Amino acid sequence: MDVFGGNWEGHFDKIKKDWNEKVSAEDIVLVCGDISWAMKLENALPDLQEIAKLPGQKVFIRGNHDYWWNGIGKLRAAAPDETFHFLQTGAVKIGKFVFIGSRGWSCPGSPDFTEQDEKLYLREAERFKLAFSEADKLAQDGDKKIALIHFPPFTLKNEDTLFTKLFEENGVEKVVFGHIHGATYFPLKSQKDGVEYVLSSCDKLAFRLVEIYG
Repeated sequence: MDVFGGNWEGHFDKIKKDWNEKVSAEDIVLVCGDISWAMKLENALPDLQEIAKLPGQKVFIRGNHDYWWNGIGKLRAAAPDETFHFLQTGAVKIGKFVFIGSRGWSCPGSPDFTEQDEKLYLREAERFKLAFSEADKLAQDGDKKIALIHFPPFTLKNEDTLFTKLFEENGVEKVVFGHIHGATYFPLKSQKDGVEYVLSSCDKLAFRLVEIYG
């Protein structure tokens, strides 16, 4: 991981130390993608098993580097234990929270946005529509909806996108995203049309967890 900078030396030890200091078995940890460099699921399992040793329920979405993530049924069957929840065009309810997740993609207005990016952007928006349909089946009165997306759901200009509109229309309270390495110009937390956005990038947080709900 030091390809992203010398601060990544020993990154998982930093994550584990902070995780163990903050998280109990009753807590929920959201992991917004880029989980393993492995190309195949069998090669990613050692990384997942290391995460399984850490406390709490874990909710995962796919990042753009997670090439091993191929087939949600196979992935769920290979989960190290019952604390693992993988989201791909779907939702999961844990306690009073309903989590909705998909990878997302670069948004219009991003640097070098291409015609191919447009296709992937539109496809990911459709996946979120399917995820919210699943969430509607799970949600009960008083539940809180939290969305996970790997890519930033807007540009630095904070313009509306299909993603932000879907979050607003479907009553999402908070959105957690990651993806960004190096200089992180997005703020840690921001508000847009009644939705709070939280950046969970390790480069932003120095490999520490950020609290979503106290």
